[in-house]
Amino acid sequence: MQDILAGLKEAVQLLTNLDSQTYQIIFLSLQVSGMAVLLSSLLGIPLGAFISLRNFPGKKILMHLVNTFMGLPPVVIGLVVYLFLSNSGPLGELELLFTPQAMIIAQTILVTPIIAGLTIAALSGVNKNIALAAASLGANSWQVAWTIVKEARYGVLAAIISGFGRAIAEVGSVIMVGGDIEGSTRVMTTAIALQTRMGNFSTALALGLILIVLSFLINLSLYHLTQREGR
Repeated sequence: MQDILAGLKEAVQLLTNLDSQTYQIIFLSLQVSGMAVLLSSLLGIPLGAFISLRNFPGKKILMHLVNTFMGLPPVVIGLVVYLFLSNSGPLGELELLFTPQAMIIAQTILVTPIIAGLTIAALSGVNKNIALAAASLGANSWQVAWTIVKEARYGVLAAIISGFGRAIAEVGSVIMVGGDIEGSTRVMTTAIALQTRMGNFSTALALGLILIVLSFLINLSLYHLTQREGR
């Protein structure tokens, strides 16, 4: 109980004292995870819509692959990205290893199947009569697809929120490809892991509480945005 109270006190102090190192870690966490979710949404939502709304050979196999990658261990993703970006890897010349860009790549690979899979589930729940009605009014295939996506927008947004939660909470793959370098690639989750290993449990708990509050505020903002659009 004392560690929890100490963590709460330290979390308030870190934020109110304008600790530069803490804010740098927070901003980098939001930057990396935000960019990864943006890229994952641009890839995952169209992929999920294509799989859900189209019939093509190998559709079930592709759906099984998406479901498989939704549960892929992050350390496996970190290992693959590391091998590709290392000096002996095919992308080694880009010198992206141990940079925020490498962390974005790893998180994008991790989150894209999640957003795609949840998008498939959201679109599958849309009443088929909506597509029939749109087609009867002269809508082409792209317009019908867009109508269905708009109808399932809350489910799609839930997929994005879930993807963001998964990205900002990731630690295994980002340590492997980012290296947890102070002032360069240290984010909230890697800082929490570091402080825990060092035995600074109150600091680790303080950072964890800040991470929870940040996730809550972002999710709350997205929720109110969708509520406003739905009126």
